[in-house]
Amino acid sequence: MSDHEAEACPLQVEDEYTGHVSPGSPPQRRSVNGATITKMSVGPMDNNVYVVVCSATGESLLIDAANEADRILALLEELPKPLGQIVTTHQHGDHWLALKKVVEATAAVTAAHPLDADPVAPERLISEGDTVRVGDLELSVIHLSGHTPGSVALALTDSDGRAHLFTGDSLFPGGVGKTSDPEKFDSLITDVETKLFGRYPDDTLVYPGHGDDTTLGTERPHLGEWRSRGW
Repeated sequence: MSDHEAEACPLQVEDEYTGHVSPGSPPQRRSVNGATITKMSVGPMDNNVYVVVCSATGESLLIDAANEADRILALLEELPKPLGQIVTTHQHGDHWLALKKVVEATAAVTAAHPLDADPVAPERLISEGDTVRVGDLELSVIHLSGHTPGSVALALTDSDGRAHLFTGDSLFPGGVGKTSDPEKFDSLITDVETKLFGRYPDDTLVYPGHGDDTTLGTERPHLGEWRSRGW
């Protein structure tokens, strides 16, 4: 088998979803009403890559072409249709190292917030209140300023009414993302409190840019602690 053929072989995807993946481990796929969500870890910084597919149409969205373009492209071989869109959650390099190669191979449309457009150079600019459409699915764009000026989360509400938040590096199990000064921390935690915890219920699932999944209900009791400690 040639190198090209090896790269084109799809990855084995596990359908038992735990939300815990690590670099080199098989991707995991969660099926919800109306969509599938596949999670894979890539690169030395354990970046999470997510692929959301509309069950009705086969249209798809990649969230953060972070690293290991060949593995991402192998994962995309599983899709029923060619990849349609890529959203970059923020401008930090570990979240878009594979972007150029994936775009060259798929011709997917790229999107990011205008404040984080450099150096990602997206074809589409997305801001608070915008919608990313993936077939019959609609993902709401939520601007969370602080980790970077233009960080975004994407919110998908499945057909059962349960919300799924793709939070980039703005919200993790145990706290918000890293910030460089108290002013940026205050901005981020205020946005997270009002735009995530203030809008969505406790059963909302959180898919962060690194590490394991969580829920808003698991994290909500600790908001005061996070604000008090300042990180």
